[in-house]
Amino acid sequence: MTTESKVDRMLIESAVPTFDTMIAEHLVVHAGPETTFAAARNVDFLTVRTPLLAAAMWIRGLPARWSRHTVVAPRRLVLAEGVGLPGWLLLGQTQGREIAFGAVGKFWQPDIEWLDVPRADFAGFAEPGWGKIAANFTVTGYGEQSSLLSYQVRTVTTDPESRRRFRRYWWLIRPFVAHIMRATLRTVRADAEASG
Repeated sequence: MTTESKVDRMLIESAVPTFDTMIAEHLVVHAGPETTFAAARNVDFLTVRTPLLAAAMWIRGLPARWSRHTVVAPRRLVLAEGVGLPGWLLLGQTQGREIAFGAVGKFWQPDIEWLDVPRADFAGFAEPGWGKIAANFTVTGYGEQSSLLSYQVRTVTTDPESRRRFRRYWWLIRPFVAHIMRATLRTVRADAEASG
């Protein structure tokens, strides 16, 4: 006899149920789920240190610098404080389990165009010419005193031409995205283990 257990749908699955690309990274944290989740909610993305991230941000800012367009960088980028960037929004969180965030934009362009979309409209947004990014952190117990921390990113485009452009862009940046995600997980782990 088998027993079926109900599996709750994740916020990221509700926001982007089907996707063009998906990448996920996982890491064991030697701290309990509550401490690990708090560290994920409170990580300042601007404190994630990796030479590749610094190089990627510098390269990504070239078009704006060439056009003499002033880009004002936020001083902090913490999910628990709201995302605080054009186009980005907090999609929601579940108690101690998942926090999800996302954006609508033309992120395959050299100078990204972001679109502010209300959270209630994010999942159904389908205006041609755009793409959606949804990302999340999830935390589950792993043994008696540890946690499994996951970071997932999904992207979906709204029309075939945008999909074609994005796939070409994704082929180039995917290794950098994975590297930055792993660096972010290591930062969260360090914060959780230091406070646990």
